[in-house]
Amino acid sequence: MRIHFIAIGGSAMHNLAIALHKKGFIVTGSDDAIFEPSGSRLAQYGLFPAEMGWHETAITADLDAVILGMHALTDNPELVKAQQLGLKIYSYPEYIYEQTKDKIRVVIGGSHGKTTITSMILHVLNHYGKDFDYLVGAQLEGFDTMVKVTDSAPLMIIEGDEYLASPIDRRPKFHLYKANIAVISGVAWDHINVFPTYADYLRQFDLFIDTIQPQGKLIYCEADEELVRLVQANKSPVEKKPYQMPAHQVADGVTYLLPEHLPLKIFGDHNLMNLSAAKQVCKELGITEEEFNAAIVSFKGASRRLELLNSENNSNIYKDFAHSPSKVTATIEAVKTQFEERRLAACVELHTFSSLNKKFLLQYENSMIRADISLVYIDEKTFQQKKVQAFSELDVRTAFNDPDLTYFNDAKKLEDYLKNLDFRNTNLLMMSSGNFGGLDLVKLARELNT
Repeated sequence: MRIHFIAIGGSAMHNLAIALHKKGFIVTGSDDAIFEPSGSRLAQYGLFPAEMGWHETAITADLDAVILGMHALTDNPELVKAQQLGLKIYSYPEYIYEQTKDKIRVVIGGSHGKTTITSMILHVLNHYGKDFDYLVGAQLEGFDTMVKVTDSAPLMIIEGDEYLASPIDRRPKFHLYKANIAVISGVAWDHINVFPTYADYLRQFDLFIDTIQPQGKLIYCEADEELVRLVQANKSPVEKKPYQMPAHQVADGVTYLLPEHLPLKIFGDHNLMNLSAAKQVCKELGITEEEFNAAIVSFKGASRRLELLNSENNSNIYKDFAHSPSKVTATIEAVKTQFEERRLAACVELHTFSSLNKKFLLQYENSMIRADISLVYIDEKTFQQKKVQAFSELDVRTAFNDPDLTYFNDAKKLEDYLKNLDFRNTNLLMMSSGNFGGLDLVKLARELNT
């Protein structure tokens, strides 16, 4: 099989390219910019493009398929050439389905927790030596790539994003996987650039339920009242199974699963709910509750999800992928509950299209209310790159409903502010899907705790 990737440098795209290369396919690809770690990983497998940019000559009639990334535009010369030649053009979720349509597909959807739930399932299945394929949105300990597709595995575990599949396929990705077992972790409005109203956004999850295959199962969070209403109103004949918060106890900065009193390496109500979802999926796949619990105690979390950067002097410094309002609220609550005796300095970078929309910004109201020190950072260049009107400090304070909030649009000033804080008996939480204007958070964490 000869496969060409247009926009091979994307997170999911480059991992799928590597997975197909490992499967024995002849893989080529192009992009106009490739960042780390995609570049090094592609180079490791001989898949880094010989020349950057788009080249019509890369598209030939002998290609079995072209896989189109979201980064490409509709007038991309390689895409236009592929269309002219009548080649089969897939989005990456469409191609994932093509490669796994004879397998049992587990699809993890929801506005938050998808990566962690998927990672927990992979961890447990791997612990017991199960044969499975997967697609997950973070690099996991013990896994070489974020995508694995083989001929032999009977099972595919997929993190199902609700964002659009490709520039020419405007369906949400998770609609294309046709789950046998589906999870919805919760619903909270996001991706305002493609779902301009909350009703538009909710509709995508209703349609997702309709894509579950005959005799399929839906596992959903019973604590989310909006989701419960959506599930109850949906007429799909699939079996619907709610999950709840597991019994647990927090003592001396450690969360224990009850009644066995098993110590976990993760914490926070949102992660405990994620654990319940993963346990329910694993039960459907033949893993008993006792087996699940024995395996999950060694789960350290997914990359950039409450990732501990440094710990000294009763001060933990974390980075987290939280960026949407519900994620910011849940992550702050998790750290405050786990370490009630410590202060919390929480900093969120507003980076996505949704968070830089003045109307959507109001969704952040009271999201940082549990933090002792509230900080918001926006890279000035992000406004320019995304061609949106810049916020004022008053806009941000008003939206968050926090007059004591401190606003930064300069990474150096944020860094200097943090270096002048006293972090004794104080935790720091740095939340973003971006990179805080290029700040080296690992280096900063070491410096703050010295």
